[in-house]
Parts: sequence; structure tokens; C-alpha cells
Amino acid sequence: RMRMTFVFFSFEALAVLPRRLGPAPWLLNELRQTMAKKEKKTNVMRILDKEKISYETKSYDYDEDNLSGVHAAAELGYDPDMVFKTIVTHGDKTGPVVFCLPSEKEIDLKAAARVSGNKSVEMIHVKELPGLTGYLRGGCSPIGMKKAFPTFIDESCHHHQAISISAGQRGRQVVLSPDDLISLIGAKTADLTAK
Repeated sequence: RMRMTFVFFSFEALAVLPRRLGPAPWLLNELRQTMAKKEKKTNVMRILDKEKISYETKSYDYDEDNLSGVHAAAELGYDPDMVFKTIVTHGDKTGPVVFCLPSEKEIDLKAAARVSGNKSVEMIHVKELPGLTGYLRGGCSPIGMKKAFPTFIDESCHHHQAISISAGQRGRQVVLSPDDLISLIGAKTADLTAK
């Protein structure tokens, strides 16, 4: 008969063991880095996984005073043209309408109203965003909102093989094919930027 003994250690306990008995502190650092890479998935990522859509995730240090897509692009080393921000508006006829456009561009509200079938659209107040979409400012994604709202993506998305959008959490982005995004959320493309 053979007797098996199992011993369980926490990562911290492993780090303090003498070298002859167990892993050194460098191993603890490697284990922590591995665990950090396995960040908790956001709802956006779970939806993409469920739909078997290929994507890549990127994390960055966000600044509470600068939650812009331009800041996200700079932190990630991306061209601001490929990082798309999500803007939620209210149309006079349709109610909420979502627009996605390159982070350094401004939305043309007249064009946005025209393509969405409204006479006018206005930005919703930031305090309304969580109740309407389920997301906070700086972490609003066109994927996984509380309800499926009409969504329009700036036609410049077709100039890129992949675009970056919020992963639904501040400091996290998903990079995916614009065609996959359009298909997933039933979006339409249009020229949305102010000239």
C-alpha cells in the first residue's frame, strides 16, 4: 500500500520557504503575473465568447479626470483613429440612440439625427448613463447594454482591420473586427463626424 500526502501552500507561504525547501520569491512574482493576466472577464467579453467572436483584450491605467478615448489610445500606444468611443444620445422621435466614432473626432449632431431618423438628438446627461446602459462614463461599450438601442458606427471603421472599443469597464478595451462588431449589435455605418 502506498500512502499519498498532499500539502497545500498559499503563494505567500511558498515565497518565504528556504530555497532548499521550495520556490524562491522570483517564482511568487511569476505566479502573480500569471494570475494578473487572467483578469475577470467583463460582460462584453462573455458576450463575445458566447458568440465565438475573436477579440483581444487590453488594459491600461485610466485617469478619473481624463476618461477620454484619446487618453486610452495614448496609454495603449494605439492610433486614436482605431480607438472608438461610445456616445449615447436621445433622439426626439426614437429615444436613445448609440453612436461610435473615432476617439479624437467630434460627433456631428445634425448628421447623427438625420441617419437615426430624428429631427434632433442630444447627448444624455452622464448621470443617466448607468441607468440607461448599465455602464459608467469612460467604460461604456456598444456591446451588452441593458437594452438593444439603435446603433450607428462611423464609416471610418472600415479603414481598419480591427478597432478598439470599451470592454465595459474603465481601463479595459477589446480589439475586434469592425465587421464582427457591426454584425453582433446590428449596427449601421454612416458618416458621423463633424468636419
